[in-house]
Amino acid sequence: MHDVNKPTIVLVLADQLSAAALPRAIAPNLERLGREGVVFERAYCASPLCVPSRAALMTGLLPSESGVYDNASELPASVPTFAHRLRLLGYRTVLIGKMHFIGPDQLHGFEERPMTDVYPAGFDWVADWELAEDERLPWYHELSSVLRAGPVERTLQLDYDDEVVRRSLETLRSDDPRALLLVVSFTHPHDPYEVPREYWERYDGVEIDPPAFPQPAGDPSTHRLRAMVDAERIPVSDEQVLAARRGYYGAISLVDDHLGRILEALPDDAVVLFSSDHGDMLGERGLWYKMAPFEDSIRVPLIVHAPTRFAPGRIDRPVSLLDLSPTLVDLAGGNFEGHSLVRDLPRRDVALEYLAEGVRSPQVTLVRGNLKLIRTLGEPDLVYDVAADPGERVNLDGHAGLRAAADARWDLEALDREVRASQARHRLVANALMTGRATKWDHPAGDARYIDSGDDFWATLERARRP
Repeated sequence: MHDVNKPTIVLVLADQLSAAALPRAIAPNLERLGREGVVFERAYCASPLCVPSRAALMTGLLPSESGVYDNASELPASVPTFAHRLRLLGYRTVLIGKMHFIGPDQLHGFEERPMTDVYPAGFDWVADWELAEDERLPWYHELSSVLRAGPVERTLQLDYDDEVVRRSLETLRSDDPRALLLVVSFTHPHDPYEVPREYWERYDGVEIDPPAFPQPAGDPSTHRLRAMVDAERIPVSDEQVLAARRGYYGAISLVDDHLGRILEALPDDAVVLFSSDHGDMLGERGLWYKMAPFEDSIRVPLIVHAPTRFAPGRIDRPVSLLDLSPTLVDLAGGNFEGHSLVRDLPRRDVALEYLAEGVRSPQVTLVRGNLKLIRTLGEPDLVYDVAADPGERVNLDGHAGLRAAADARWDLEALDREVRASQARHRLVANALMTGRATKWDHPAGDARYIDSGDDFWATLERARRP
């Protein structure tokens, strides 16, 4: 019997799940967690891209603090994560599923990782701010995920999440007497927006809502991201937009069913946290996927479910996924400087950073109440009131205090120099490691290989797809 003061802690992460989409999906298990748990209605990721966001929630550090700028950035093995901290508190720390660690350290404090990642661990996806805006790298997102959304028999991502569930249940059946920290990380509802027919048909007769603000805005971020996916050249019909959104909702239902199986296997006093690394624009502003500083891309679901410890409630003040690390340490009985979500949270600014593809210089965001400032080096500031202007169309004048807070927090010119230098280092090393005998850091455990370093990303997805 483990220490009653050290509860079983399970962190479940979806991939690319927008908080705005969750209420429109058929997800009874998540609805129950929301009714019985504490829901943070304005939770923001630290960076709207996989690797920097996950490094941030693991460490409590912004990308500019950790050096994890993009999807080819390595978190140094010497940087403590919540897995290190809970391990020192006596926890058995297990990671199952996606965390997209880059480099040779594929554990970062986890004692066990019984399966590989879905994505490569090498420097495959280095951003390049020296490219022109119309130059595309071969691994960039494009619009095929939108154009071919629909039911399928199997995909690589479906196979991956099936293994995540099975290995999670095996871990929960273990007779190890230590308290357990289990991180369960799915790759859905990340595009492609393709799901098994039963999940597609679950939305038969359900009206699929179109984007509330589908027209592109005139800001530089919208322009760059549309150029990145070649949106001006590739038409997307209204029917294709609705099909992509239906596939996305179906993938949320899939994650919800997987979550239900895990919840059934947990002890009654388990603490369950649910979130996602970032959102998906889903056609809002004429944009898809992530990488954008707008609400559908950066606002994520965040639920803490522990009915024996915390009364149900809803928190409407902005919080950050940077708060996850100190929260997990707090729940495990330790202390870690930061903002624990299960204690009184002060009202404060929430900071985000985006330092990868889709921009050509550092882009930072500061959220203060309903106000949000987006600052990109070399461009005018954007300030929105997201409550009065949910489409983020009206750039507000004034708000000197918010602008001064951004001035005090960031030196964007210095950050620009460091990010560009990092990109150059990563490109050199990536090219060297794929010359001659290739060096791969991909985690070796599990039933199958998914997308390893050096693989052609889109071709690998296509080979595994069974319509």
